[in-house]
Amino acid sequence: MQSFANVIGQAPIKEHIKKSLHTGKISHAYIFYGEKGSGKKTLADLFARALQCEAEGDKPCNQCISCKQALNRNQPDIIYVQHEKPGIISVDEIRKQVNNDIAIKPYSSERKIYIIDEAEKMNVQAQNALLKTLEEPPAYATIMLLTTNLEAMLQTIRSRCVTLTMKPVPDIELQRYLMREVQVPDYKASICTVFARGNVGRAKELAVSQEFDELKEETLQLIKSLSEKSLSDLAAFAKAKADKSSNTEGFLELLQMWYRDVLLYKSTVSSGNLIFGEEVQHIKRMAVKSTYEGLNRILNSIEEARMRLAGNVNAELTLEWLLLVCAEE
Repeated sequence: MQSFANVIGQAPIKEHIKKSLHTGKISHAYIFYGEKGSGKKTLADLFARALQCEAEGDKPCNQCISCKQALNRNQPDIIYVQHEKPGIISVDEIRKQVNNDIAIKPYSSERKIYIIDEAEKMNVQAQNALLKTLEEPPAYATIMLLTTNLEAMLQTIRSRCVTLTMKPVPDIELQRYLMREVQVPDYKASICTVFARGNVGRAKELAVSQEFDELKEETLQLIKSLSEKSLSDLAAFAKAKADKSSNTEGFLELLQMWYRDVLLYKSTVSSGNLIFGEEVQHIKRMAVKSTYEGLNRILNSIEEARMRLAGNVNAELTLEWLLLVCAEE
């Protein structure tokens, strides 16, 4: 993402950043809060680049020396805090990379920016060390904390930061984005969009995932042939899907999306809003054969299967029961 215009969704955050850039009222600390893949790092990178941009007008310009350095990750006054252990950011890492460094004035820019990704991994000692810097930061310093877990951050840190919360991207925007940027057909973009629940990063991953394509085909083949399956066939499928390496939640999600489509078509006799639009003939035939009560029983059973699995009920037996319900209806 080379400009804010390329970022889909997140209008309130983009407006806040642009207004700050225009007025020059920049906070000394920000928290970008949102789930993995929501675009926190993209917006933080853009904000940091814009703050250091040397051009007049819209920022970042992506043409000045600072922008080009930032794009290549070698802008000396944009510091990405690193950590050796994957599950923790230690107090020594915060002291060395932030506290001890922040007293040194910027090398080539007016500001010095620190970006701490996965900030929720800072232990209490690390957060307390950072707090000392947040209490009396140099005027030229801006610290950006990126986190998926706001509750993991000390209240004393949160109170000293401007919190920018990522919101799910509306489905229509996300679907158009996938068709335009990832260049997938509309029916695939539709499925990935529903699956991603407004998460841009997840939607892009799904759009290019062979594993997801295989899961979708496997699930649709099963649904279309349910009436022909024996009890032993269903048991074998349930056993395979109950394997820990299998994407059981993905399977349940696809199953739910399909039967919602069938119910929608039965209610409206229209294919306009179907997720599986390319499967309209199969959906139409199933809608004719199914009753409203039967479809609602299936959808309720999918939710019940989720609750059972969340409660650690035997996965194989749960899925076998669910498939029997689908086959009966």
